[in-house]
Amino acid sequence: MPSFGGVRLSDEESTLKVSKIKDGTVIDHITPGKALAVLKLLGIEGSEGNVVSVVMNVASKKMGKKDVIKIENRELTKEEVSKISLISPRATINIIRGFKVVKKTKVEIPDYIEGVIKCANPVCITNSKEPLIPKFRVISKNPVVLRCLYCKRYTTEEDILKQFEVLK
Repeated sequence: MPSFGGVRLSDEESTLKVSKIKDGTVIDHITPGKALAVLKLLGIEGSEGNVVSVVMNVASKKMGKKDVIKIENRELTKEEVSKISLISPRATINIIRGFKVVKKTKVEIPDYIEGVIKCANPVCITNSKEPLIPKFRVISKNPVVLRCLYCKRYTTEEDILKQFEVLK
């Protein structure tokens, strides 16, 4: 039995619970340790005013461990869901209204990615002062491998995570 300050706690007392949300989005089955990258990718810094709950490395029957993000009063766009697929291709998105799940979808990596990330090639024309939007063809979905349509360089999951300052 766990203890806190010398006091023995039951398993129920030692379990941290995250409350349900009335309206918003729950991003579930995030690859363990990737929740902060998902928040950065979505541009969530905490100053927006919405309650955001983040749980990392919690037990999961499907995955062993997982991360979960709950965002109150915000529903994700299709573009945002596509972005999440690059960091956590097994994530699920639950739209909550009135405390009930009204829509549940799995993220899916599209065949082409446009304007989401930068090319990993520092001399690619999309990284110059030219007003070009980076565009990639998805070569592999697991592991994620993209190919720049301009310079043909491959961009890996590691390159993507570096852009969101998860890997330095």
